[in-house]
Amino acid sequence: MTPDIKPIVAGNWKMNGSSGSESMVRELVSGFDEQLQSKLDMAIFPPAILMALVASWTKGSAIAVGTQDCHANESGAHTGDTAAEMIADAEGTMVLAGHSERRVDHNESDADVAAKSEAAWRAGLVSVICIGELEAQRRSGETLDVLGKQLAGSVPGGATSANTIVAYEPVWAIGTGLVPETSDVEEAHAFIRKTLVERFGDEGGKMRILYGGSVKPGNAGELMAINNVDGALVGGASLKSTDFLGICEAYRTMA
Repeated sequence: MTPDIKPIVAGNWKMNGSSGSESMVRELVSGFDEQLQSKLDMAIFPPAILMALVASWTKGSAIAVGTQDCHANESGAHTGDTAAEMIADAEGTMVLAGHSERRVDHNESDADVAAKSEAAWRAGLVSVICIGELEAQRRSGETLDVLGKQLAGSVPGGATSANTIVAYEPVWAIGTGLVPETSDVEEAHAFIRKTLVERFGDEGGKMRILYGGSVKPGNAGELMAINNVDGALVGGASLKSTDFLGICEAYRTMA
């Protein structure tokens, strides 16, 4: 954790969920009680087609809702894409940018991620910018170099603690059950913090830095207690209310 920064636990549903997910979301709403709300924020990122529906289920609660991607342009001939303004119009407040699966499956570059983040800001949304190294890069000792390049290229100059969250997800740990050593997570997050402060000053010191990659109720407490880890970006465990709330519960007893 970082002193004076309120953490956030965010659930990325990826290409999962349906109109039958209402009961699970309702359980999150009821389980995210006032004590937990005082400790952390919560966000859900369903597929774009479900976002408005999920937003209706969470309406009046403290849970934020966003989408997993947006287009850089406000409108135009971009079949299959969603503009940030459309997300805002559907009552979304956040968007993921540059998740490793988008970078790999859709060949998104750092420049693409930066453009999407600026589009999110244009629409009044918070951009959650994802970075992380491949397994081969980790083995060859390139982790910090990769993170530095991604931060430089993916985070636009207008980033603030109000409009930007950075999520570190080592690609080799996503959905594999593998988790870096505590010391490795701490080193990566310290490097990200240092880089953000060098570039953005006080704002960089206040930006939330999330850890993602096989976060579960059983390891959340240890991971969330690491310096400069200001919450989690959760994949598979966000699809079950008991697991997702179990991760949030790690914060209940934290100072």
